[in-house]
Amino acid sequence: MRFTLRQLEVFAAVARLESVTRAAEFLALSQSAASTSLTELERQSDCQLFDRVGKRLRLNALGRQLLPQAMALLNQAREIEDLLDGKEGFGSLAVGNYLATLLIGAFMQRHPQSRVRLHVQNTVHIVQQVANHELDLGLIEGCCQHPDVELQPWVEDELVVFCAPQHPLAQRGRASLDELAGEAWILREQGSGTRLTFDQAMRHHRPALNIRLELEHTEAIKRAVESSLGIGCISRLALRDAFRRGSLVPVETPELDLKRQFCFLWHKQKLHTAAMREFLEQCRALTAGVQRSDEIVLPPIA
Repeated sequence: MRFTLRQLEVFAAVARLESVTRAAEFLALSQSAASTSLTELERQSDCQLFDRVGKRLRLNALGRQLLPQAMALLNQAREIEDLLDGKEGFGSLAVGNYLATLLIGAFMQRHPQSRVRLHVQNTVHIVQQVANHELDLGLIEGCCQHPDVELQPWVEDELVVFCAPQHPLAQRGRASLDELAGEAWILREQGSGTRLTFDQAMRHHRPALNIRLELEHTEAIKRAVESSLGIGCISRLALRDAFRRGSLVPVETPELDLKRQFCFLWHKQKLHTAAMREFLEQCRALTAGVQRSDEIVLPPIA
């Protein structure tokens, strides 16, 4: 065999980071060691895997073809290493919403030795990271059209408009579109699945909304609405505890369709590790017969 796992590891890191320097830092190698490793891989194979664009290294056609296979081999090597060490390896997992965070807890209780890396980001970033092999698995709200990504619908979710208990809409419990148009809004940022669902629901009958704040995190939106800075619209599941406590109040909006779909996604050429398969199976078992995410009963934390 003319290549080593270290060479493939350096190649994969350079492919993701587009820089030998950043790849060396990520792998805790010297820059000369990383550069030598990549040079040797190309020399031994008598091929070029990157186009040099200024200071950046970008995968050429052959490099893009090699990357998924290199990642699959590296994942298998890590599984072998974990098996020999008596551990359960999970790799990395992207988390795009509140629900997945809860599911990770249940998984880690069953597998306390597993290693999980969580990324709470919006849909656009999750899709891009999965497509770039930076993440093994993503959970997003809605759909994506990326040609390298495979999507699997999971369970239906619903957004809900909400406000602080002292807000006038809290007394009535529902609002018309005209009433909503007159409110100050605290919304997710552009590029998030939540914002896309909200914009689509409002597209046919939305006057210009007064969007007071755009925030990247669900918890920040909840805190802002609790502080009476405006009204919001996020997943009903993420608001479940706040509604029970009475710190926030739902506002029904019969004129709006705020339903959406949670979907898992992974790279089409991604090798599914044993832990990935088990996590997906656990999620499917948890939602068997369930129509909406807010019907899911999560196992108690020990």
